[in-house]
Amino acid sequence: MKRVSKTIQSSLAIGLMALFGFAQSSFAGEAKEFEGPKPDLKIESANHTFAEKYPLQYNSWKATSESTEVISALEEDPRLVVLWGGYSFSKDYNKPRGHFYAVTDVREILRTGAPTDENSGPQPMACWTCKGPDVARLIAEKGEVGYFDAKWAKYGSEIANSIGCADCHDTTSQEFKDGKAALRVARPHVQRALEAIGWKFDTLDKHGKRAAICANCHVEYYFAKNKNAVTFPWDKGVDVDSIEKYYDEIQFTDWVHSLSKAPMLKAQHPDFETWSLGTHGKNGVTCVDCHMPKVETKDGKVYTDHKIGNPFDNFEHTCKTCHEQSKETLQARVKDHKKKIKDVMVRLEDQIVKAHFEAKAAWDAGATEEEMKEVLQAIRHAQWRWDYSAAGHGGHMHAPDVILHVIGTGLDRAADARARLAAILTKHGVPTPIQFPDISTKEKAQKVMGIDFDKEKKAKEEFLRTIVPEWEKHAREKGLLPADEK
Repeated sequence: MKRVSKTIQSSLAIGLMALFGFAQSSFAGEAKEFEGPKPDLKIESANHTFAEKYPLQYNSWKATSESTEVISALEEDPRLVVLWGGYSFSKDYNKPRGHFYAVTDVREILRTGAPTDENSGPQPMACWTCKGPDVARLIAEKGEVGYFDAKWAKYGSEIANSIGCADCHDTTSQEFKDGKAALRVARPHVQRALEAIGWKFDTLDKHGKRAAICANCHVEYYFAKNKNAVTFPWDKGVDVDSIEKYYDEIQFTDWVHSLSKAPMLKAQHPDFETWSLGTHGKNGVTCVDCHMPKVETKDGKVYTDHKIGNPFDNFEHTCKTCHEQSKETLQARVKDHKKKIKDVMVRLEDQIVKAHFEAKAAWDAGATEEEMKEVLQAIRHAQWRWDYSAAGHGGHMHAPDVILHVIGTGLDRAADARARLAAILTKHGVPTPIQFPDISTKEKAQKVMGIDFDKEKKAKEEFLRTIVPEWEKHAREKGLLPADEK
């Protein structure tokens, strides 16, 4: 494997000790005190302003726009509609695209609703938090409370730049002007979470900082009751059991399932966590090593590729720096890992879907809360494990052994839930197996779950036609977007 400096080995060791539960910090969990405005913290968030001075980096970043296709994950796998029953993800959920589309995609997804003014709509400002550098700028200008304690549409006209330069770099510093990286984490909640696992950003070397910066977004998080602030559940560690225990102890629930009435958890994208637990993280190979390698132009200029691509696209500069096997050999191995994980993941989905319907049948037959208590906890834990595995990007490559173990324990909990449900259903005179409805397509599944997709889509289209153009007009007037951009 790639040799790494003693500094990053040390910082990784400290972090991994914390990940496995050997370190605690008062900074973790919900913020005890929120940071106020920081007028001296200047963040130049407009991506286009760096195009001329840094053309190689800017154009490689802009190449993330090449992932133009919008693919509905719900159409590919209608089970998701049932798994997220009663939660906005069951309305609309698409596969991730390039960083270029982060703002566009969160505007267009049905989950953010169709607000008509700054105080309407279903979501809080926290839903913007990973989407671009304007977020860090707003938190600095308004303070954490001023940012988080608002509805999603309030500062919609201020969130114009998709994930870009100032998310990772101190773009107003002399160091950056001199062409150096000037890496920075500007979001206070991320700084608190990193310190909780022993990763004090300012003391990390450049390799550690590169990995930590990806934790701005590629992590598991939740919206704490305190001001809907984005919070990382890392008090006890980042493995699936530790986060589950954290959520259980604070009695946190993202939503109550519309069929089973189970108190559910929705995983986000715990990529930093699974990377930390996998072989690459343990050997000091960071996100940048694989997804943002140093490349060379035809005239010999060396720069960091910002396309955030598949490592195999730049094989000589990524995998080949550590592995002796051929590209074809490694691709075949990764493909096999992905196939095996997908196979058991779908089996877990099937079991949880059936458990949700069986729980509804039990409630309908008169089951009591006491009878259902352990069942609902088992469903909660089973689906948490599925979602922790499914929501991440590239778990089959980052840590396939970890993901398979997580799914395996999820199958155990789903089996426990269904065994208990079989006994409850029999006790209440319900013939088993019950009749499961047809959810073979997204449309059929959404009908079963009572979702009026066409109504939601119509409202969203009106929002995109009337509200978003005004947001973009304001952004151009303020210089957040190019004046001539349409």
